[in-house]
Amino acid sequence: MQAFVSGKKRVVANHHGMCFSKGNLDLGGSRLFSEDFREDPLIPGLSDDVAKLCLALVPRASFPSMGRVCKKWRFVVQSKEFITVRRLAGMLEEWLYVLTMSGGGGKESHWEVMDCLGHKLSSLPPMPGPAKTGFKVVVVDGKLLVIAGCSMINGSHVASSDVYQFDTCLNSWSRLADLKVARFDFACAEVNGLVYVVGGHGEDGESLASAEVYDPEMGTWSFIESLRRPRWGCFASSFNGKLYVMGGRSNFTIGNSKLVDVYNTQCGSWCGSKNGLTMVTAHVEVGKKLFCIEWKNQRKMSVFDADKETWEVVALPLSGSSRAGFQFGKLNGKLLLFSSQEESGHGTLLYDPEAAPGRQWVTSEIKLSGSCVCSVTITA
Repeated sequence: MQAFVSGKKRVVANHHGMCFSKGNLDLGGSRLFSEDFREDPLIPGLSDDVAKLCLALVPRASFPSMGRVCKKWRFVVQSKEFITVRRLAGMLEEWLYVLTMSGGGGKESHWEVMDCLGHKLSSLPPMPGPAKTGFKVVVVDGKLLVIAGCSMINGSHVASSDVYQFDTCLNSWSRLADLKVARFDFACAEVNGLVYVVGGHGEDGESLASAEVYDPEMGTWSFIESLRRPRWGCFASSFNGKLYVMGGRSNFTIGNSKLVDVYNTQCGSWCGSKNGLTMVTAHVEVGKKLFCIEWKNQRKMSVFDADKETWEVVALPLSGSSRAGFQFGKLNGKLLLFSSQEESGHGTLLYDPEAAPGRQWVTSEIKLSGSCVCSVTITA
């Protein structure tokens, strides 16, 4: 932490170079970004507060070009405070990021980007590192994180601890700090700005009970209290400031687990209930509800109300094999149902939880170039 004086105001710079005027909250939360830039305004002739507001009014598609103007503009566009400025200006844009698997024998995957209307905007640059399975994707501070997984190297499956971040504003990938434990088929979710990973399989294929948390401000992973038993093939969600871990298995002989492990981030401890699901193949959180599809029946989705801690079942308007796979997405507070299998013949469906009964399902015009692996929504 460094401090310096600018005029009559004392300015404190944190380890990221972000600066805050002591005793004064300016628009966006930061007035300067580095000692090197004290004398250089963002836009000549304007205060930095006004200049940041001007930059925030630019459409999101132009952010990568803005980031190339100069280093100071790049710091602004990358900052978490910039999202706050855009929110205050009413300029936030919701984009859908879908990882698709192309057809044919190549089985290559790539990220497709769509705007709030479902219009395709672009494809992301290829993800760095070897191809993986069993990884997890999470969004934090408007950035996309691809965490760990399993790669095929020299004919053997190798667990990874790699973490890559895609800056959606600058359209570029970078590598973050590695996990403390290499793992795949684990649970992962963002809770209150922190990223949690739980369980999975380790380097030797062993089942894991360990859990860790990533602090984006510090850029480091730390261990938290482990689960009471190993768990893999599970997933995680965030509700009411707590981490919910469901599905998967804890023991090969016992079978699938209906146990819900709940981590209280304030107390740093786990508790549990048996009000969960088994073998969930797709899930998405919308508001205070969790929508899930189980492997045993791909024609129904189970909806969990986090406030009431109750489940209800909603039928999917589909015909054909009940084993056909699907993945969820969300856009504008509505669910998207994508096929996770090539040549399934199923188009994209949209579910509006707020619509009247009988009118909740409609056909969406969104079309992917391949089968859906996973998707996330990022607002910036």
